[in-house]
This record gives sequence, C-alpha cells and structure tokens, in this order.
Amino acid sequence: MERLQALQTWAARQLGGDSLDIAPASADASFRRYFRVTAKGRDYIVMDAPPAHEDCRPFIAVARLFADAGVHVPKVLAQDLDQGFLLLTDLGNTTYLSALAGDAPDPLVARELYLASNDALIRIQQASRPGVLPEYDQALLTRELMLFPDWYVAKHLGVVLNDEQKAVLDTAFARILANNLAQPRVYVHRDWHSRNLMVSDPNPGILDFQDAVHGPITYDLASIYRDAYIQWDEEQQLDWVIRYWEKARLARLPVREDFGEFWRDFEWMGAQRHIKVLGIFARLYHRDGKDGYLKDMPLVMHYLRKACERYDDLKPLLFLLDGLENREVKVGYTF
Repeated sequence: MERLQALQTWAARQLGGDSLDIAPASADASFRRYFRVTAKGRDYIVMDAPPAHEDCRPFIAVARLFADAGVHVPKVLAQDLDQGFLLLTDLGNTTYLSALAGDAPDPLVARELYLASNDALIRIQQASRPGVLPEYDQALLTRELMLFPDWYVAKHLGVVLNDEQKAVLDTAFARILANNLAQPRVYVHRDWHSRNLMVSDPNPGILDFQDAVHGPITYDLASIYRDAYIQWDEEQQLDWVIRYWEKARLARLPVREDFGEFWRDFEWMGAQRHIKVLGIFARLYHRDGKDGYLKDMPLVMHYLRKACERYDDLKPLLFLLDGLENREVKVGYTF
C-alpha cells in the first residue's frame, strides 16, 4: 500500500492534480505492474517497476527505438528512475487476445489484426542495426533452454534425468541452437503475441518490449503464430507467415529465398521458444506462486511435439517427451 500511495502521489504531481482515480490496468510475469489513471478526462498508464527487481531504462530506450521505426508504442511522458515510476500514454484496454476471444473468432477481424501485426513487425525489422540492442546470442538462447530441465522437468515433473536422457536433451539443444544462430538477425521484440498487441489506432499498439534484442528473424513470428494463449490451425499459420515472407522480401529484409527453408527456420525457432516457455511457466508457478500459466502449458507442449514429429533430427527429443509424460510410444514407418 505504501508503494501504491507513493505512485499515486507522483502521478498526481506529474499530471497537475491533488488526487487521481487509479485502477489496475494489467500485470505481467515480472515484478512490473501497470495502473490506469484519469486526469482531466484523459487516461494515462503509470508503470510501477521496483528498482530492486526491474530497470526502466531498457523500456525507455526501446520505446524510442521502436517509435522511430514508425510503430505505435506508448510515449514516455515522465520518469522517476530512482523510484521506478513511468508515466505513459494509454493504448487502450483491448488486446488482440480479448478481441479474438470466444470459440469462433471473426476471421475478418483476425485477418485484419494479424496482417497489421506483420506490417508493424516488418517496420521494426527494417530499422535493425547491430550493436544497438543486446545480442540474442548462444549464451542467452542456451540459458533460456536450460529453464526446461531445471524448472519443467526437475521441479514441475519431479523427474531426475539419467545420463542417456541428458545426452538426448543436449544433442537436441545443440541442433536447435545451430539452426537459430544461423538465421539472419534483426530486432526481436521477444514477446510478440496476442497479450502484448493492442487493438488501437494506428494498429497494433505494442507493449512489453523492454527485453528486445538483436536476433533470429523468425523469432517474433513464432511467438505470435505459435502463441501460448490462442491457437490457429496450421493452414492459417501458413497463410499469415507466407504473407509476412512475401512482404519482407519486398522490403529487402534478409529472409530465406526459399519459403520451405524459411518455414523450417520458423518451426525450429518455435521449438526453442516452446522449450523456454515451458520452463518459464513452471518457474512462475513453483518459484513465484503464479498458477495462471499452468493452463497454457498443454498448448505449448502441443506445438513442441508437432515440430519434433516433423523433423527427424528432433525425433529423439519427441521420444524423451514421451517418456517424461509416460506416453505409449507408437512405432510407425516412413518411406
């Protein structure tokens, strides 16, 4: 309560009022919290990022970088880095996920939203320059993969891997990393999905970009079209990814000339992300007491298994997943 009062007092001082209406706007998987405040008939967002746990400076830097690229991000109106407070413009409260909620999302609405997200992503990628954002390098990609054995396998499943299983995992990780690191590199939002894209004018409004890096070109596509929170059938995924690929080629982005190779990169990048996300969701539950992500694990595992089924080099990982989940392994033939 004391921190919330300090936040409210600071926001009122920035907006020229004695007191403000303040209400939770959203929270994410980190220690950051967001509040909506109203002053003189206009809404604003106040970010609370405790300095002991969060650093506001990457958010400020990436907001400026992405705004310069021509996409719609919150403007930083005021900042207090010592307290960890930012005053931001409000992009509204309708996420892509909420706009598409329900058993039968409107296909025309979905098409409009996702093609707009492709356009915004291409603008961000066109602005890419090495040396500006942290590199999404082997060390970082590996640290993310290791969340899977540490948190999903050991903590969530309670399984101790034997030497043979560890070797299978190490080999799979090495193959995935070899693909990821061979991909052309651009700016990567890193959480480009339906909870972080807002229905706004211009569309989309983009949130949660403070962890942006310079890395594999398919990463953000894998984030949105293999989204942990909403599922699209593969035919639809292909359609949207092909449309991105065609526009990206016209924009002279460094995508593969052959779409089949690009799709393979997309799937292998997705595998890295799914492995990481399973570890993150397990850590959020077991370390941070956040159980809201447990319901999303089956979809993430589904994506990972589908990728492993498709590529021979990932089949050993599929069999390891079978063993971890006590599935009956079905022997089949390929010709």
